[in-house]
Amino acid sequence: MEENRRLLGIDFSTASPLLVELLLDDASEPVLFEEIAKANMNRPEILGLLMENPDTPNEVRQQIADILSLPVTQKTEVAAVRKNPEERSQTILQRIQKLSVSERIQIALRGGKEIRTILLRDPNKEVSLTVLENPKLTETEIELVAKSRSMPDEALRKISKKKAWMKNYNVIHALVANPKTPPAISLHLVSELKTKDLALLGKNKNVSEGIRSTAKKIFKARQGH
Repeated sequence: MEENRRLLGIDFSTASPLLVELLLDDASEPVLFEEIAKANMNRPEILGLLMENPDTPNEVRQQIADILSLPVTQKTEVAAVRKNPEERSQTILQRIQKLSVSERIQIALRGGKEIRTILLRDPNKEVSLTVLENPKLTETEIELVAKSRSMPDEALRKISKKKAWMKNYNVIHALVANPKTPPAISLHLVSELKTKDLALLGKNKNVSEGIRSTAKKIFKARQGH
């Protein structure tokens, strides 16, 4: 089911203006602007959003201007009215709150960093878990999720099952030290920790007694005691 959802992605030709606007405001790749423009040549309201966005590539602007018979506004001219980062983040959050659950799931798959950060905290578990399927997710973001005590257990299980993420030592360490991580996963990973981290883990009152005692045993074994 997850694989099918990833392949389907978002149908930009029927996506709501609000959803499209959010994606455009948080976009980091020119191809997204091209995809949206191509799918919406008959939707003036969406073409208008593209023209208003300071990050829309000039080639896309020219294409839209020809269709709508408008003068071409260059990126540099539009950029002058961009909101400051704090206002922009707040606006993104407010608009996300107006989306339906299915729309939030859709942008969780394609959204940029600001959208991903907001949706990882979404009260709907399916939305927050879907962010972990976003191909643009960075290892730094995964590490933060692995450390989080507010994420659902399923998110931590999902991270532990992805080989590419589990090659990152910081992710392994974060999962073991997170009391929210299911014990079966933590216990399996303890032996992969560096000796200095085992010593600290053995004294860490935030993790279970089972994790602490296992860390102490492995530490002593490595010290030759």
